[in-house]
Amino acid sequence: MTIKPIIYLPDPILRQQSQPVERFDAELESFVEDMIETMYDAPGIGLAAIQVGVPRRMLVIDVAGKDEDPDPQVFINPELVASGDGVSVYEEGCLSIPDYYAEVERPETVTVKHLDRHGKQRVTEADGLLATCLQHEIDHLNGVLFIDHISKLKRDMVVRKFTKLAKTRVTA
Repeated sequence: MTIKPIIYLPDPILRQQSQPVERFDAELESFVEDMIETMYDAPGIGLAAIQVGVPRRMLVIDVAGKDEDPDPQVFINPELVASGDGVSVYEEGCLSIPDYYAEVERPETVTVKHLDRHGKQRVTEADGLLATCLQHEIDHLNGVLFIDHISKLKRDMVVRKFTKLAKTRVTA
């Protein structure tokens, strides 16, 4: 297993649309394990393949609490098929936008159709943190970042900050 480097804002790959996963083989299984290890190492509770530079429609999530056993979940080719009328607000962060958090309003419940790591069709009904995390990570697969759900003024400030940081990393 290998920890993959995480891509940071303003890298344009984060705005790419991810393509469906078509092959379920040993290479995919190895990549799933790498993603889980990378998510835990970060540390984070969700990671989309695009965040490690692979534009494939897959993500991993683990919303288990600190006192609970790890419970990694794999979602391949996830599709948001329904969302509830209720709304929840969570302070979101992102491994691709480190140390920046903002309150984001999203549907409180969602239904996601997806494949598991073996290619078997699944339907997940989620609420609370899992629902928020699924929406956040599925957004990544569509080239959308959580900062796209906040005010333009705040978003522009974050983009400027990370663009400046990226320039200093390149020249250092």
